[in-house]
Amino acid sequence: NMGLNMKKTLLSLTVIALLSANSHSVLAESPQFYGRLEMAVTNSDNGSTTQNGKSGTVLENNFSRLGLHGSETIAKNIDVLYRVEVQVNSATNEGSDDVFKPRNTYLGLKTQAGTVLVGRNDTVMKTSKGTAEAFALTNAAYNRMIAGQVRKGDGFTYYSPKFADLITLNATYLIDDNYAEYDDDGIRTDYDEKQYAVSIIAGDKKLKKQSYYLAAAYNTIGGVDAYRGVAQVKIGSLKLGGLFQNTESQEYSYKEGNSYFLSAVYNLNGVNLKAEIGKDEAGFGKYFKNSAASSSEYNRATDVDITSFVIGADYRISKSTKVFAHYAKYEGEYRVENAGPVIDLDEDNIFSVGVRYDF
Repeated sequence: NMGLNMKKTLLSLTVIALLSANSHSVLAESPQFYGRLEMAVTNSDNGSTTQNGKSGTVLENNFSRLGLHGSETIAKNIDVLYRVEVQVNSATNEGSDDVFKPRNTYLGLKTQAGTVLVGRNDTVMKTSKGTAEAFALTNAAYNRMIAGQVRKGDGFTYYSPKFADLITLNATYLIDDNYAEYDDDGIRTDYDEKQYAVSIIAGDKKLKKQSYYLAAAYNTIGGVDAYRGVAQVKIGSLKLGGLFQNTESQEYSYKEGNSYFLSAVYNLNGVNLKAEIGKDEAGFGKYFKNSAASSSEYNRATDVDITSFVIGADYRISKSTKVFAHYAKYEGEYRVENAGPVIDLDEDNIFSVGVRYDF
């Protein structure tokens, strides 16, 4: 009897395990709730790169968010995709007036011909960076130095299937009339009515399937014409990344220039040691916008020469929790319309220590 009971028990446990595994695969299709809380304590000389624009010692909410996403197969090789995501600001004073901000929110279809998403999404110019950006989502992110790092609503995003398990073609197109600007006489004044971005990508941005990543992108979104090249390579525990971008204002044709980034991340027993240097000759980043003498001078800037240097580390304590720290330095100069004296920007030194929790 004991042997028979043991067999019955084992059979019951096997059935339960199989049912559990099966129900989990079904649940994977259902809505997945997720979120992130990320807080950093930051000291900055003048607040030109902090999330809230404040100097001294501040608490930064690094894009804490809540989201829901999922997919459902509605026909053979056709899946509906959806995502609703909002930034949550209520941990800091700014959240008293603006608790939520929109993030990627879309409805889409995935087929053998590719994926189309409709709504708000990161532009393919933004996502072309891969993982070359060593200090993403912090006060030392790329957008402190360059344009093009945006997400936009009222648009379509297309991702092609992967050709030869290697290459994808991608595009963002914004509905023109949703971005129209008119003067008092009803004459349209926006500078480039067609707002789109395209990219071609080869390799793997996570540097796992392939040990390299290459991308090229072009963008007319946000009042700038820009093109970009990105390269990454993994050599053992070392990841190297580089980005080149040329940016030109659609309104002020003399405001244009090149930008460059080089980054290195070395994994030392689970600790990521990171360094990044940047040089900007275009003048579209947040550091320059917040440091220029006026918005007029920002718009008409030429002869821009800005450098950034960031060094830091992060460590994942568990699957859900990561701690990080970095030091960043920004400095530069510019002139106005190729005339007048060289104007020095206030140097900023920033030190941050933070924690990220994902659920």
